[in-house]
Amino acid sequence: MSRRQQQLEELCVASARALTGDPGLYYRNSMLYRDNAPVRVRAPHLRVNPAQRNLATLRGLNDALALRLVHSDTALFKQMQPEEPVQRLIFDLLEQLRVEALAPASLPGTGVNVRRRFLDWSHEFYVSGLADSALGLLLFTVAQMAWSRLNALPVFAEAEDFIEATRAGIAPVIGGALAGLRRNRHDQASYAPHALELARLVFQSVQDAGKADGEDDNAETSGAYNGFALLLDFEEEPESVPQAPSGVSRVFHESDSIYRVYTTQFDVEVDATTQVRPELLREYRDELDRLVTAQGYSRARLLRLLSASLLAPRVDGRLYGEEEGLIDGRRLASLVASPAERRLFTLDRTVLHAQCMVTVLIDCSASMKGQIHPVAVLIDTLVRALDSLGVVTEVLGFTTGGWNGGRAYKEWLRHGRPPTPGRLNEITHRVFKHAEQSWRQSRTGISALFKPDLFREGIDGEAVQWATERMRGRDEPRRILLVLSDGCPMDGATTVANDEFYLDNHLRQTVQNLEREGSVEVLGIGVGLDLSAFYRRCLAVNISNGLDNEVIYEVARMLHPRWRPV
Repeated sequence: MSRRQQQLEELCVASARALTGDPGLYYRNSMLYRDNAPVRVRAPHLRVNPAQRNLATLRGLNDALALRLVHSDTALFKQMQPEEPVQRLIFDLLEQLRVEALAPASLPGTGVNVRRRFLDWSHEFYVSGLADSALGLLLFTVAQMAWSRLNALPVFAEAEDFIEATRAGIAPVIGGALAGLRRNRHDQASYAPHALELARLVFQSVQDAGKADGEDDNAETSGAYNGFALLLDFEEEPESVPQAPSGVSRVFHESDSIYRVYTTQFDVEVDATTQVRPELLREYRDELDRLVTAQGYSRARLLRLLSASLLAPRVDGRLYGEEEGLIDGRRLASLVASPAERRLFTLDRTVLHAQCMVTVLIDCSASMKGQIHPVAVLIDTLVRALDSLGVVTEVLGFTTGGWNGGRAYKEWLRHGRPPTPGRLNEITHRVFKHAEQSWRQSRTGISALFKPDLFREGIDGEAVQWATERMRGRDEPRRILLVLSDGCPMDGATTVANDEFYLDNHLRQTVQNLEREGSVEVLGIGVGLDLSAFYRRCLAVNISNGLDNEVIYEVARMLHPRWRPV
């Protein structure tokens, strides 16, 4: 994403927040998000390639989505939408046209933006040739008639003659439903039955046209339908990497979102180097050195990216003998002796200085073992570069002390299995590098990541709390927590004794509280998984075939406070 495109999205989302009153809106991957969930609307005129978006297009898209959030009840919409794909596609379009027709008169620019977007799409659809078939023409005509009726405006002028015959033919059939749309546009519940009726009538017309055309025209009809369906894209968008599954925990919410821990008796915090024999640590370090050397990344480029993301200018003394700035009284005698002398000024000398701390928190669950080598290379490379810039770093890990609850689970069984016990395992928090250590002093500790039996299950929410608490005692004004994980929180005993999403809900609550508080920036890196269900600022990376250097550079960019996913 270009810097210009990012600036446009930031301006547009600011207007969306003002229009909706919702501060939780933001853009990610050129898509509007609300509280870690994408705002999915499949109306055809809102489907624009991000590379082709200009300011006018972004304004129209942004205002249309904001109006949808303000005027449409998502739960009611999902409850009312039909199952049949063509009817569902028409129903979604009609709901979007309804909310756009409700653009407030007090904000005339909003109405202009959404109308321009629809007319631009109408022109694109008309010239694309998709309206040349009978089916494409029918669906295009219905969209134009509904938009015209809801907004009390003439249809798209360029195509008015083109659709006139079709409009005259279907007006007696759908006229009543169209009138109902206009009459009930201010009430979604009353509007929906008319939209459903119109969708049913259009679908019936499609079926009748297919039967009348016969088998010879099936290829053309199918092609037209496929083209129109592609524009509406009523199926779910494919994700480049799978998204972390999450849901609502009944147990968590029935306890007023208070996270419970059955016992902390067996919880430990350990130095990772104490759990690996020194000889084995040296072998692991040699192996990690070989992998880092083979990576072949550009250290100079990485340092430039990190400097831009983390370093801030600081006054460090003064510069003398300058040709501009403040007059240096000590050099006035030079002016008397040489009137042409210009080097009489002094300036502040500024240097780039690191005033931040970066903590890397690693998910040491069993599923990470298969990808720990590229993860270790990424961490070692990043920490070494940060250390050379003077940035304080800490490398931490989290797992459990046992499988399926360990000693905490046995303690629960011994006390008669009280219901909803909360977290039901013994947690183990490991320190691979202390903040007070340099990279050189801790390089063997980082290589302890290669010890396979250190990986068990993962309880993410408490680990995030632990890592941030360690940062709070530091003096650095900017603190960044970088969480690397390849999945959702998982502990078998806790899930069985509570419910599936108990740990998920605690992690989400923890991260949201930190984001609202603002004292620590929380970033998520999903290893083969999209963690946007938990982290507002996150990056999904695929390292199953090895670590690409671009992943290293993107993580460096990610540390910039204005970073957004590409």
